Amino acid sequence: MKVILREDVYNLGDSGELVTVKDGYARNYLLPRNLAMLASDANMRQLEHEKAVISVRQAKMKSVAEEAGKKLAGVTVTVTRKVGEQDKLFGSVTALDIAEALAALGHKFDRRLIHLPEPIRTVGTFEVELKLHREVQTKVSVIVQGEAASA
Repeated sequence: MKVILREDVYNLGDSGELVTVKDGYARNYLLPRNLAMLASDANMRQLEHEKAVISVRQAKMKSVAEEAGKKLAGVTVTVTRKVGEQDKLFGSVTALDIAEALAALGHKFDRRLIHLPEPIRTVGTFEVELKLHREVQTKVSVIVQGEAASA
């Protein structure tokens, strides 16, 4: 089934693109969430009209992301966790923990924008990448401090 994407869909395409997907994926996921519309002749004409609107919206989103990236550049976040032997954490520091720490500093955004390949499990300083837009990334420093576990 051919559909026109209304919004960026991860691993599928960007808004305004014409893509071919399986019928069930389009019917059960893309269309009900208004992420796509059927690729009919009328919709194709409408898409040509909306491409200008989409490009303006994308440019605005990119500029907002660049602004946020400038604010976040050089930000350092400290997370404290209980530690055991050899500075191993009880548990781990996840993207959600980093998002909450950033929110406490006044930088609120979705945890899914934090690119953390695997949770942090040791004490130390780490560089974590934030993907604010598909073309805008920035890095923040995360300091994981140890707190002695009480026996």
